[in-house]
Formats: sequence, structure tokens, C-alpha cells
Amino acid sequence: MTIAEPQTLPPDAEAAPGAHPLFADAPSSVEFNKLRKRLLRLTRQAIEDFAMARAGERWLVALSGGKDSYGLLTILLDLKWRGLLPVELLACNLDQGQPNFPKHVLPQYLAKLGVAHRIEYQDTYSVVTDKIAENRTYCSLCSRLRRGHLYRIAREERCSSLVLGHHRDDILETFFMNLFHGGRLAAMPPKLLNDEGDVMVLRPLSFCAEEDLAKFADAMRFPIIPCDLCGSQDGLQRNAMKAMLADIEKRMPGRKETMARALANARPSHLLDRNLFDFAGLAPTTPVD
Repeated sequence: MTIAEPQTLPPDAEAAPGAHPLFADAPSSVEFNKLRKRLLRLTRQAIEDFAMARAGERWLVALSGGKDSYGLLTILLDLKWRGLLPVELLACNLDQGQPNFPKHVLPQYLAKLGVAHRIEYQDTYSVVTDKIAENRTYCSLCSRLRRGHLYRIAREERCSSLVLGHHRDDILETFFMNLFHGGRLAAMPPKLLNDEGDVMVLRPLSFCAEEDLAKFADAMRFPIIPCDLCGSQDGLQRNAMKAMLADIEKRMPGRKETMARALANARPSHLLDRNLFDFAGLAPTTPVD
């Protein structure tokens, strides 16, 4: 385990007007500025809509090395720099012992930015590959082990919340996985209290599109670290949902955004769940003449 405290950014890291210093080397194009502002606006909207932030709290920001978590950390740092996020941020990478994992990339990147961070080593890779056959999906067990360690680290670091980089497309994919394979209407909640009731799980990117985050990562030239575990397996249910949604979006542009809005516009009386709506108690208010 290694912990680094925040440091002052180097004096030459000057940002363009109205942007955090970490955008010093970012493109100055109108297109990129629109993208950056859109991600900031949508992230801030999610934080406000779901009452995620309370002044003085400390957030543990999970950083995997993928495009989404890099984007999450960058956007949160920018919001904090603007005085719009009154919380303390601690970036955390959980090194799970995956083969060929470049251990130096994230510490060097975070130290360069002067971001407080903690690097934790836990060999969950050996556990997952020992328990699950090669032709089976690793994601479920890997996710549970990773989440358990992150909860522990949050407690150790006195963080009230664990912040994850799941975005709008992740939420839609989870919804359809539950619909097709689980027989229930459920997605990823933007705000969730863990089973122990002591750590809040937050997803500030809930309104952000994966396509935007991918463009953002390319423009910012994040040092992306690919996943050599689940990312190397074919035939995952989530990949099938991703392909289905991509096909729908191609045929009918804008459908992803419409589906995301639908998740915030549920009508219990128009579904079949008797626990959500009292169908038995539904009766005419005016007697039949």
C-alpha cells in the first residue's frame, strides 16, 4: 500500500481561462470545449439531482486506469477547482495482481497532477482464476472482491462515499441485462447505500454518454490501462447489450438518451408490479348510475 498526499501543481501547468490546470495541454478547439462543458454540466446535474455531495465529506474515487475513471477524476477535480464540489477527493487504485499490469503508470500520473492518492495491492486475480473456469465470465466475482476491498479502504481513509465511473450506457446495459436475463426492471442506481450502511456508492457520470467520455479520454491523452481479465473474454452478456444498444442508436439516433430519460419517468400504475401500485384498491370514484 502506498499513499501520497496532494502536492502543488508545477508552475508551468497553466490552464486556459476558466479551466483546471490539468487542461493545460488539452485541445483548445471549440468542439473540445463544448465537450468538456457538457460533461461538467451533466456531472454537476447528477450530483445535485441525487443530493450526492455534503460539504466537508471525503470521497474515495476509484481509479482503474480506464477511460471512464480517468474522466470521472478529471471532471470532479475541475468541479472542485471551480468551487462547485465542497468535498475532499482521494483517488484510489486497486492493483488486483493482473498479469502485465503496469504498476508505475497511475502513481506517476497522479503525482504529476498533485492528486492525493492511495495505491493498494490485493491479488484478487489469482482468486478469480482459481474459482472460475476459463470459459466462464469472471466479472461477477471480480467485481465483488474489488468492491469489498474498496469499502474497506473507504473506512480506513474515513471516506463517506465510494465514487465510481459508471456512465449512462453502463446503466442502460445493466437495465437490459436485468430485463432479459433477470426478469426484473432494475438498473444501476446513481446513489446507493452499501449493505453495512456505512459507505455511500455514488455514480456522478450517470447522465454522461460513453461516446463523450471516449472522445474526452482521447483528447486528454489519458494513459489508458487495458483490463487483461474480463476484457479478454468474448461472449459476455454486457457486450451483447452494448452491441444491441449501438445498433438501436445507429438505426434511430437519440434513442439512448430517450431510454435514459425513461428510467427517470416510471409509471407504477402502468406496470404489473402489485407491490408498487394498489391495483386491488383501484375502483371508480363515482358509482354506476
